[in-house]
Amino acid sequence: MKIACIGEVMIELSLTGDSKEALVGVAGDTFNTAVYLKRTVDSHEVSYLTVLGTDRFSDQIVERIADEQIDVSGIPRTPDRVPGLYAITTDANGERSFTYWRDQAAARLLFSEATGPTLEDLRDFDVLYYSAITLAILPPEARDRFLALLMEFRSMPGKQVAFDSNYRPRLWTSQAEAQQYIAEAWRQCDIAMPSIDDEMDLFNDVDEDAALHRLQQYGLTRGALKRGASGPLDLGDPASSPACSPVDKVVDSTAAGDSFNGAYLARLLDGATPQEAALAGHECASLVVQHRGAIVDIKQG
Repeated sequence: MKIACIGEVMIELSLTGDSKEALVGVAGDTFNTAVYLKRTVDSHEVSYLTVLGTDRFSDQIVERIADEQIDVSGIPRTPDRVPGLYAITTDANGERSFTYWRDQAAARLLFSEATGPTLEDLRDFDVLYYSAITLAILPPEARDRFLALLMEFRSMPGKQVAFDSNYRPRLWTSQAEAQQYIAEAWRQCDIAMPSIDDEMDLFNDVDEDAALHRLQQYGLTRGALKRGASGPLDLGDPASSPACSPVDKVVDSTAAGDSFNGAYLARLLDGATPQEAALAGHECASLVVQHRGAIVDIKQG
């Protein structure tokens, strides 16, 4: 299976407790998913699509992606931009907060007429995976071009699109704008991986049942509604959802959803049942949140 994950990779500064020193890493929601996807089922051919600069930090990002056996040939480089940067802190309960510097990030050039990718670049893949963050960082013209490409891609035999509504309010001009684009993304989605908190925050759903009903109204029957410690609900048949155990102590919730997405997609596309895939996703996320950082040294077999 050939899978392309699309979005932004950033330089990550991780601050812990009262420490005055930061750990420097490479992360980003769709990149995190790509890593856990590849680690879960190594036989999948995973590529990452973004735009980077020609600076040393961009070199570091490319090297980091390639270290995970993820193809980097679809990453154009531009001398006019650099990667985004963010700092992350966690409290005693593992809850995270972020500070970003990304307004001029190279990834914002994705799907521009000059940079691409084009439909020809995408047609070799079986599955395209992206998130609402991918949408949010794009200028409106590029965002519309991307969604039009997805529609054409899905019209080809055997092609699938996977989506996660990773909602970050500060990246959108308004909640209404985010609702418009994310609802459209759900309508053009074959494999859905929403999070209950994001869906309730964005669409003002009063409870879990309301969110589930709205998602099903988009025609979504394949995918999982992530609910943290409560475990995922199968969108097609919620009653068949696997029983999942919560983690005793969460150290860092960073990449919990991303890691779930990676393991879930990897197993589902490898022929597992939705229930088996959901359990694999939950188990992967449970391991990740017991460690600090978005990418931890845990491989799923």
